[in-house]
Amino acid sequence: MSAPTETSSRRRRKEARPQELLDAALALFVEKGFAATRAEEVAAHAGVSKGTLYLYFPSKEDLLKAVIVHCLSSRIADGAARAAGFSGTTTDLMRDILAQWWVAIYDSQASAVFKLVMTEVRNFPDIADYYMREVVQPATELLGSIVKRGIDNGEFRYVDIDSAVHSLVLPLIMICIHKHSLGACPPACLGGTLPVDGHAFIRNHLDLLLDGLRASPAAR
Repeated sequence: MSAPTETSSRRRRKEARPQELLDAALALFVEKGFAATRAEEVAAHAGVSKGTLYLYFPSKEDLLKAVIVHCLSSRIADGAARAAGFSGTTTDLMRDILAQWWVAIYDSQASAVFKLVMTEVRNFPDIADYYMREVVQPATELLGSIVKRGIDNGEFRYVDIDSAVHSLVLPLIMICIHKHSLGACPPACLGGTLPVDGHAFIRNHLDLLLDGLRASPAAR
């Protein structure tokens, strides 16, 4: 096998650059806040020039939107594709989708996006609108369709679908926000309180919610 040429190495480096810029942007946005982070800082963190950054992302707002798509929107799209071909029970489908999201998001820096968006949207309404369109609406539609599937086939009792989706999702978002706020503090600063075990939380949360949604045998 021939050794990689300088040209092929440069090509691989160029292909990896957008991801490196997104990683650098997320790290700095979380550390300093979106408004306080300068484009040249993101470029320096990624090891490129400011001009190179703008070749890929014309503005800092475009960069944040790309971070949102990479960290969250793409996961929702993956879940929708998985749901479309799923032939098992609705309970298994809901557990599978949320567990997959949890592993991909909670165990990575992607979990910081929720805190980042919550702290910045009041000052950047365009970002708020983008987040609603690209994250909140598609996630709500996907999970709502799964709840409706369960109701229609008799697995779930009748519930208000929007309320059920909020009950499923909002605690997960709060745990991610906690991870990057109080959860990031040393236990000594919190009176010795131990940090939340995110994985134990998701298991208990899904058990409680799915048990609550399950239709009684007499209703089936």
